[in-house]
Amino acid sequence: METIRITTAQALIKFLNQQYIEFDGKEQKFVKGIFTIFGHGNVLGLGQALEEDSGDLEVYQGHNEQGMAHAAIAFAKQKHRKQICACTSSIGPGAANMITAAATATANNIPVLLFPGDTFATRQPDPVLQQVEFPHNLSITTNDAFKAVSKYWDRISRPEQLMTSMVNAIRVLTDPVNTGAVTIALPQDVQGEAYDFPKYFFEKRIHRIERRPASKESIKDAVKLIKQKKKPLIICGGGVRYSEAGDSLKKFAEKFNIPFGETQAGKSTIEWNHDLNLGGIGVTGNFAANIIAKEADLIIGVGTRFTDFTTCSKYLFQNKDVDFLTINVSDFHASKLDATKVIADAKLGLESIYNELKKEGYKSSYYDEIAKAKEDWKKELNRLFNIEYTGKDFVPEISGHCDEVLEEFYNRFDSCLTQTKVLGELNNLLDEDSIIVGASGSLPGDLQRVWCPKKPNTYHVEYGYSCMGYEVSGALGVKLAEEDKEVYSMVGDGSYLMLHSELITSIQEGKKINVLLFDNAGFGCINNLQMSNGMGSFGTEFRYRDNNTGKLDGRLLKIDFAKSAEGYGIKSYTVKTIEDLRNAIEDSKKQKVSTLIDIKVLPKTMTDVYESWWHVGVAEVSKSSKIKDAYKDRLEYLRKAREY
Repeated sequence: METIRITTAQALIKFLNQQYIEFDGKEQKFVKGIFTIFGHGNVLGLGQALEEDSGDLEVYQGHNEQGMAHAAIAFAKQKHRKQICACTSSIGPGAANMITAAATATANNIPVLLFPGDTFATRQPDPVLQQVEFPHNLSITTNDAFKAVSKYWDRISRPEQLMTSMVNAIRVLTDPVNTGAVTIALPQDVQGEAYDFPKYFFEKRIHRIERRPASKESIKDAVKLIKQKKKPLIICGGGVRYSEAGDSLKKFAEKFNIPFGETQAGKSTIEWNHDLNLGGIGVTGNFAANIIAKEADLIIGVGTRFTDFTTCSKYLFQNKDVDFLTINVSDFHASKLDATKVIADAKLGLESIYNELKKEGYKSSYYDEIAKAKEDWKKELNRLFNIEYTGKDFVPEISGHCDEVLEEFYNRFDSCLTQTKVLGELNNLLDEDSIIVGASGSLPGDLQRVWCPKKPNTYHVEYGYSCMGYEVSGALGVKLAEEDKEVYSMVGDGSYLMLHSELITSIQEGKKINVLLFDNAGFGCINNLQMSNGMGSFGTEFRYRDNNTGKLDGRLLKIDFAKSAEGYGIKSYTVKTIEDLRNAIEDSKKQKVSTLIDIKVLPKTMTDVYESWWHVGVAEVSKSSKIKDAYKDRLEYLRKAREY
């Protein structure tokens, strides 16, 4: 048997270079590159291997471990899970920083490969720098924390373990059902340890992602159920997009006159203005989709996990005769809501049902309900896009704040922009093939409702984990995946402050991204949530501590984000009027470097809910009559919701 004597780290890099994906007959490299932040736990192991011979892997320098891993997640998501980037960090805090990103990947079923450095396998220098010691179990390290958020986890304590570990790692990463974060902990001494690896470990490996067909029996069940129903509704989930099944869903909907709503992950699979596309559905859905959903007698979930936001905590579907049909490659997700299930790839599942249902001459019984719902929503959309602040008589979309607070913001920031009007302008100003990226705060809700994707795959919002700080890093990952497109990060001031370090990476790499920063002086989304459930504004606005009250209820903080970004080498703009916005967008398109547009928007001017409810915990006992009322409302909604 021929062998090659190299280190564990060198063997790992050599192996990664030989992994390929085949999907629908198309072959490509599976691992595009690796994000690195070096420390003592990986620089002389993986770092040395990459310096000596990285092969075809692009090596990117991250600037925050969580941020670089988020960029890797966004890259894989935009590539429909057919290509990935890996990430390596040092031991201890560097590794721990990636745990949040691992959870984000696993929650969204997006493949990401993480190589955190680990403490010495020999334990000779214990406690090594940055090691957390557990007297009851010396084998535990920081990296054990990844177990709860990884789809596959391993620690390489001997070089030869790398072989079986990596074969299994790639198995999970390329599995549409079980993909997510894969964490391989690498003790720093083992990284540099040599071993006689067999040559066949480094042979080219082609991993075929095969479309799973549906069983004949499940297709019969699906057709039988659909035939009994007059007003079905399709929910287009992320699985439709990853399966590249948009055309199949469109053909299915058109043939049988079935409307469809979109989840965050499914949005932009099909253009927004298709006659049967009702837009976003659920808690952050719009009027059209939610009205049709309430009356539907069959919900056909395609590639969706049926999260609480999609189902309005299982309250949305109010028809007493409603049934559920699922098409999903995952048995786990397909089994939700006691559904009749078709375990299959989204494209093959839709096409198989289509072929059989066509023989039955089926059509839904919708008459003008779909067109009317869409027309009513278009009128509402036009209203939202034209809301302007009018001073003391202004009634914001979200109740709660008094006139004095809005006036305070207006006077302090010299801006009267409303968030919905800004989004309306951006819908028109951005190029049709531009890609928007979002994740947290009020923006994902607004975007799912009011954003109008004109081309497929131009809407990229991470909402499975709704991870604050994903937006800027995610934009970089999307740019690496789609280098010829303009990419816009839609981010609130709260999330931007949490994590925007990969702006620096975008400058280093010459990968231009555009940050649209909506500054409303606080965590506006959670402020809405607390105030709509009877609380006051508490700990969610960015305010100075008042020396008289001792509380954080002083003046609003005023931050010049544009000036801060300039120091990074970013081209920045401050926007306080619609004219400012138009000029900034027009000029930003001419730039070669990353840009940041600091948009000052009035609080409470985002969209409100439409025919939806979200189940959150409300205090059962309180001195506040408003909270008591909110608790009663919670119980009333619960009575109308499914229990499981």
